[in-house]
Amino acid sequence: MPPWIWFFGIVVGLPVVLGVFSDSYKRWLKHRERRMEIEAQMTAEKAAQYAAHTARLEQRVRVLERIVTDKGMVVAEEIERLRDKPLN
Repeated sequence: MPPWIWFFGIVVGLPVVLGVFSDSYKRWLKHRERRMEIEAQMTAEKAAQYAAHTARLEQRVRVLERIVTDKGMVVAEEIERLRDKPLN
């Protein structure tokens, strides 16, 4: 092969190939970054849902604790009265 073909391949071909690969790599990085952003948003939404659910459960437990400690005997008597009531 004549030396000018090697020269042409190195001077022209190599920058073109590197440019194409560089552009593809930049697109891949941008796509990966966007995917990570979406995953982060989804994770934050799930965390907020879990926090809200936990808050509701804690509130319900507090109500149950209050019922048991404040009116434990009264509630037990009311339950027994309801059991004795005939169903209509």
